[in-house]
Amino acid sequence: MNHISRRLLIAGAASAALLTTACNNGIGSRGGAQIDARVDESLNYLFSNYPGTRELRDKSAGMLVMPLMTEAGFGIGGSYGRGALRVGGTTVDYYSATQASFGLQIGAQQYAHVLFFMTEDALSEFRRSYGWVAGADVKYAVSNNAETLLADTTTTLSPVIAVVFGQAGLIVGATVEGTKYSRIIP
Repeated sequence: MNHISRRLLIAGAASAALLTTACNNGIGSRGGAQIDARVDESLNYLFSNYPGTRELRDKSAGMLVMPLMTEAGFGIGGSYGRGALRVGGTTVDYYSATQASFGLQIGAQQYAHVLFFMTEDALSEFRRSYGWVAGADVKYAVSNNAETLLADTTTTLSPVIAVVFGQAGLIVGATVEGTKYSRIIP
């Protein structure tokens, strides 16, 4: 039993080291200007490669853009990133996103995601909360090929829609469920 505990401790330490030293994940960046530049790049990429997301943008009350999430895991894993909340095309707040996981996993990946708040109530609830956690009520708009993004009628009626894109790395799949978002001062 003691052997297993040491292995878990080593795996956890390795995961933490991978996570904190991952490629340019925003830790120690130049603050708001750096985050805003990454958000602009990510949105340009998203709207150019997935034109269907423009409709989500136009209908949304606001968007939380996480331009670079870094995820690493070896038994115990986690992810971290920083981004901006945009309302009416203007940054109104900055947020960090963290997620922890445990299970059969090994590797690292980076990805971006955008949460589209489709109602004023959903946006207000997000902004009022201290440490909002994405749950099962978040619906995903998924890409079925390079040009289109599916956002069916059910999805467009959801209060929060998540679009995950730009995955690169060795862990299969990326999700925002269980991710905790906290307001930060960059």
